[in-house]
Amino acid sequence: MVKDLSVELCGIRLQNPVIPASGTFGFGLEVADSLNLNCLGGISLKGTTREPRYGNPVPRIADCEGGMINSVGLQNPGIDALVNEKVPALRKLYHQAVIANISGFSLEEYRECCAKADACEGIDIIEVNISCPNVHGGGLAFGTSAASAAEVTRTVKEVCRKPVFIKLSPNVTDIVAIARACEEAGADGLTLVNTFLGMRIDIARRRPVLANTMGGFSGRAIFPIALRMVYQVAHACRIPVMGCGGVASARDVVEMMMAGATAVQVGAENLRNPFACPEIIAELPALMEELHIDALKDIIGTV
Repeated sequence: MVKDLSVELCGIRLQNPVIPASGTFGFGLEVADSLNLNCLGGISLKGTTREPRYGNPVPRIADCEGGMINSVGLQNPGIDALVNEKVPALRKLYHQAVIANISGFSLEEYRECCAKADACEGIDIIEVNISCPNVHGGGLAFGTSAASAAEVTRTVKEVCRKPVFIKLSPNVTDIVAIARACEEAGADGLTLVNTFLGMRIDIARRRPVLANTMGGFSGRAIFPIALRMVYQVAHACRIPVMGCGGVASARDVVEMMMAGATAVQVGAENLRNPFACPEIIAELPALMEELHIDALKDIIGTV
């Protein structure tokens, strides 16, 4: 029997639930010569701010057991380059869902960037990042408070007709309270989780490995915690969830969906293996056969 991998996010059909996470796949163009982009369910593009950003000083990557720490600092060409250059170039090659990931340092910046993303014909979903731990004074400052998260949500919903997903930080005491605040403020969906705040020390030099001291810890090691948070939020909220955090296999995708995720983003694994997403998609039908699953949408939130 042919297996149905399709899911639906806010009325947008995805041919499968597998999406490369923002910051781990560039703008898709960087890998277009190496793999078939159109096998993906969607692509979450590199995080974008109003102005171009060089990012944090180097070194900004630290290796860890079971993952990595990054302190890239939202290096990106800016919102105008995204909507005028990157998305039009991607749309010449790619025909599935495009998700713009927007970051900001103020409510005004979030509003302006989201309005421009909403007006861009090639963008289907706007993912608002209020959870970046690598930038001082931006993103995470809005994501650690339910009131601030709701304020950002209301601000961007005023200028967006397209579905808005708020990307949440795990570096909080009660992620469910923040998720509910975003839902009540009008969010169409939620993405969780972003990276955990981590650190490594070079014991020979007696100083932090990262120039920025701390950064975002991601990779397979965080999967059980991310899964727990997806389960909690998906069962507390009525809006769809994109699950993210340590996903590295088809089995991880199925776990995330059983926990309540409608779609699943693959992050750090793309940096270890650029073909991770196509391989996961290719493995899903056999796993579905093994588990007697005919349609992936039937398992969403079954646990």
